[in-house]
Amino acid sequence: MLKVAGLCKRYGDTEVVRGIDLRVRRGECFGLLGPNGAGKTTTLRLLLGLVEPDAGTIELAGIPVPAHAREARMKVGVVPQMDNLDPDFSVRENLLAYGRYFGMTKAEIAARVPELLDFAGLAHKADARIVQLSGGMKRRLTLARALVHDPDILFLDEPTTGLDPQARHLIWQGLRRLIAAGKTIVLTTHFMDEAERLADRLAILDRGRIVVEGAPRALIESHIEPAVVEIYGEGLDAWTRDRAGTVCQRFETVGETLFCYTGDAPCVIDALKQAPALRYLHRPSNLEDVFLKLTGRDLRD
Repeated sequence: MLKVAGLCKRYGDTEVVRGIDLRVRRGECFGLLGPNGAGKTTTLRLLLGLVEPDAGTIELAGIPVPAHAREARMKVGVVPQMDNLDPDFSVRENLLAYGRYFGMTKAEIAARVPELLDFAGLAHKADARIVQLSGGMKRRLTLARALVHDPDILFLDEPTTGLDPQARHLIWQGLRRLIAAGKTIVLTTHFMDEAERLADRLAILDRGRIVVEGAPRALIESHIEPAVVEIYGEGLDAWTRDRAGTVCQRFETVGETLFCYTGDAPCVIDALKQAPALRYLHRPSNLEDVFLKLTGRDLRD
């Protein structure tokens, strides 16, 4: 559904995208992750034909981009990072108006609307104005709107940012239904648990390059130790100096917390019993640990 080779984009002296290669298979959910400034937004704009690359090739839904970007976008649904629903229209009218952009007849759109409202859980809000909707309802409507023309591939740019846990889980349920139905999805997100739950494969982008690509679980198993013990409290500096190197395979201090990465968590916990002033959290390693190891913990602005 998406083939990218040697993609590059420069703005002035800054090379924002530096030789990206990607392939997204039909029916999979592919995650594109990266810290702020990594090049994700520029990459998405390139893939959709909104800006022209300086080098490389893009084939979207079997159509070359940007040469035939308009035709390609007719096969694509997009959920932008910020909701851009029309506040002058009702929920139903937003769907009806959007379908017309894709050349659908009024009858075709009208036949789709009940299904889309049901998918978004908004059948009871069909005649409500946008200002009457909660943040979660707006995101669900934006997702439903992107599906009005039954696209071959769906681009989701941080679809659950700013939502509470309940709304996030409702969005995830909808996305799982789309994935189960065979839709192809390209997902960008800052929530590592979201990527771990939804993505079949993902790529981590940093400074314009892909630093790693693969299935979430495979990346966790190959790039990080099996367990993490987060340690904090009075006397941490002394414990780190005297014991961390002997019981942790790898460790790093971030602020007032020591992150101990290990394949033998009981050994670390046993050593902590000799320092009762310290507190700890023992957990399995996850995709966020991989992300931070590969891209660093420095804040990107």
